[in-house]
Amino acid sequence: MPESSPRTGRATAARVLESEESAMSPEQSGLHDLYVDLLKDTYSAEKQLSAALPKLAKAAEDDGLADAFRSHLEETKGHLDRLEGLFASLGLAARGKLCEGMKGLIKEGGEAIEDHEKGPVRDAALIAAAQKCEHYELAAYGTMRAFAARLGREEDVGILTATLEEESACDTKLTEIAMRGVNPAAMSERGEG
Repeated sequence: MPESSPRTGRATAARVLESEESAMSPEQSGLHDLYVDLLKDTYSAEKQLSAALPKLAKAAEDDGLADAFRSHLEETKGHLDRLEGLFASLGLAARGKLCEGMKGLIKEGGEAIEDHEKGPVRDAALIAAAQKCEHYELAAYGTMRAFAARLGREEDVGILTATLEEESACDTKLTEIAMRGVNPAAMSERGEG
């Protein structure tokens, strides 16, 4: 049996995808296209977030918050790997389209750094910015999971559920950090920063 080249592998994957798409109803085909579009958008969002998280960790004064940002960076790398696997299962190259939503949320995080001196008030602002990002991701992954289920892509559903659980856990951890110490400390810093 001859060895297959990467080019042959891509061609085979493309034929399989074309075969799957031709078996879809027009409604499924439209939903499939929307699913792929959202995968691209979310891939871009995760790439942008992976570039921003080290800056957030460096800007945080609270050690627990800085650790949470570093830990989520490692999870985000895993999320990118999972998304790349989903692209591969669809016979597509992992490529994002600029996610304007995440771009704006990250800009807000940068403004939190610029607008506040290092300390509890800045940490509270960083948590708020990070949780906005988490909620954006939760919406994206939840929607993709619903699309995958409707399209009968059960393996994708499992992969997306795992990521949703990690995003939710990160959001919960940020809330705990805020409630445990950051927000009370920020209250005592009235008018500063």
